[in-house]
Amino acid sequence: MEKLSKYLKQRANVICGKWTRMAIHKKNLSGITVIELVLILVIVIALLLIFKNQLINLINTIFDKVVSESSGI
Repeated sequence: MEKLSKYLKQRANVICGKWTRMAIHKKNLSGITVIELVLILVIVIALLLIFKNQLINLINTIFDKVVSESSGI
């Protein structure tokens, strides 16, 4: 009976250790995701600022074309 009790305690420690390692691993991954998201946002904002004039011209051209073609409907 004592051997069985000792074995069960060891198995419980192993299982709890796995859960703890999984929780720590998940926590580390979520931190990386936030950093990646912030970097992507910074890059997108920088690209928008760099190509601001070209984007405004493109959008104006598209709207002008839509307005001119919608008058025929």
